[in-house]
Amino acid sequence: MQLFFQQNIAPPTIYLESEESKHLTKVLRKRVGDQVFVTDGEGNLFECTITEANPKKTILQVLHQETIAEDEFHIHLVIAPTKSPDRMEWMVEKITELGFHELTLIKTMNSERSFLKTERLEKKIIAACKQSLKFRIPKLNPSCSLEDFFADHIHKDHENFIAYVDEDHDRHLFDAASKGKSYCILIGPEGDFDPKEIKKAFEFGFQPVSLGKSRLRTETAGLAAVQMLQILNR
Repeated sequence: MQLFFQQNIAPPTIYLESEESKHLTKVLRKRVGDQVFVTDGEGNLFECTITEANPKKTILQVLHQETIAEDEFHIHLVIAPTKSPDRMEWMVEKITELGFHELTLIKTMNSERSFLKTERLEKKIIAACKQSLKFRIPKLNPSCSLEDFFADHIHKDHENFIAYVDEDHDRHLFDAASKGKSYCILIGPEGDFDPKEIKKAFEFGFQPVSLGKSRLRTETAGLAAVQMLQILNR
């Protein structure tokens, strides 16, 4: 299946924007009468036929529409950006392929980089969704400080975890989390969370968890956390 993305779809006709139209006509060389699949990123999958193959605006006729059910669980990754944008973009691509639902980038006391351009991350997410046949685009929240996150963005009905380097706690995320829940997992920067930040997280009900015996890079820790929660809910 070749999957295309277009927002604000109003059947029975879909007008693909230029970037998707160019890929469809110039790269894949699709022609009038060919069938293609389109998602709006909100769980809807459209089977279509091409009625006008134009690299600036291809027109499609919807043949069939299907709504894909939402997951019964929710993974919200809250993570400090890495110094290298490439490493964070790699992580975003991979966790999209694995399957996550929400991402917030935070600035901590030991952060090497405050924020990243969310436009590039959004493009990475959409491309990875198309490649891995995901029909719901994960939510990318505005960046914020850890302090603001604690103040404004905590959901008490979530299972809230904080992963940090500490040889004294060995409760693994896989054992701490319950199947079929909404999760929020905090991942710190390369220099880890400051002890004051960890204490603050405890005050807001976050549980300390381990991601394994190895000391992981920030982006690897984010990837590992998402994979563990996906396996738990398989």
